Amino acid sequence: MLLLAVNAQAHNFSAHTNIQWADPDGHPLTLDIYVPDTGKSSYPVLVIYHGGGWLINNNSIMNEMSKYIASHGDYVVANMNYRLLGDNNNSVTANQIVEDVFGGLLWVKEHIATYKGDPERVAVTGDSAGGHLTSMILVAGRNLNSKGFDAEKPGFNPVYLPKGESAESVASRDGLKVQAAVISYGAFDLYQAAKNGFETESNVFWMMSEARPRGIFGPDKNTDNAEAWYKAVSPIYNIPDAKQYKLPPQFHHVAENDKVTTPESIKKYVDLLEKAGQEVTYTLYPGRNHAFLDNGCNEFLQVCFDRDAPVALDDILTFLNGIFYPAAQ
Repeated sequence: MLLLAVNAQAHNFSAHTNIQWADPDGHPLTLDIYVPDTGKSSYPVLVIYHGGGWLINNNSIMNEMSKYIASHGDYVVANMNYRLLGDNNNSVTANQIVEDVFGGLLWVKEHIATYKGDPERVAVTGDSAGGHLTSMILVAGRNLNSKGFDAEKPGFNPVYLPKGESAESVASRDGLKVQAAVISYGAFDLYQAAKNGFETESNVFWMMSEARPRGIFGPDKNTDNAEAWYKAVSPIYNIPDAKQYKLPPQFHHVAENDKVTTPESIKKYVDLLEKAGQEVTYTLYPGRNHAFLDNGCNEFLQVCFDRDAPVALDDILTFLNGIFYPAAQ
């Protein structure tokens, strides 16, 4: 674990990097933690999940976002890794990725106090595929089962569990509950994505990953014989009515020129949340394209972090501050 003291524009912070929190099927999973240096004994926590179509990137793609939040806000940031579909000899399945994400959040809640984070004040965020995973925490975080997708009703068995706990005990205490969520140009319907060719060579993410295109649940499962599996990992089919379960406040945003997760698809999901009585805010950012929160510049998408991200990041901080620091607003 490397500890760095970093000088940032607004205030200093420290970075604790490459902390291993799990080792599913021999694949080490790590996170980086950023702690503001503003004199507080405890801070709310923002947990970040990177994007990349569940096939490319790792948490380093969100380094600049993590540093920005830690240097411009009073939040401990946990920047997470999870397995990709192409890992472990191209054998990882979509439900296992969700189980990584659920396990990582449980690890953060159990250990973040060591880094001045408050486990009772946690927000989650992610962009693109990370937005999907963030949304899965909200809508499926109580659908836990020690048998995982082998259960009669497909459920999730987190890869990390606190000592003495089971998937069922975490579900019974709502252990994955968070206080806020920011979903940046998220993906919400893997069932339709698969029907539209996500699992084939036409999907650019497979080409970028250099992994052989195949079904997200393996070669023997498809949308015809495993519809329930695909829908279990698709937030759009799992939004609860607020009268049955109230989700935390959500801030959804998307770029005007996004062709990957289009404004129309984001607005459709936001409308469904509103119809279910859930609290949600929506913002469309003009003149930007997909992945504008990633590090550096992407010439193909014509986005650059320094130019395109700060306005949205300031809006994210304003949204979070309204929940965690309301007296200061």
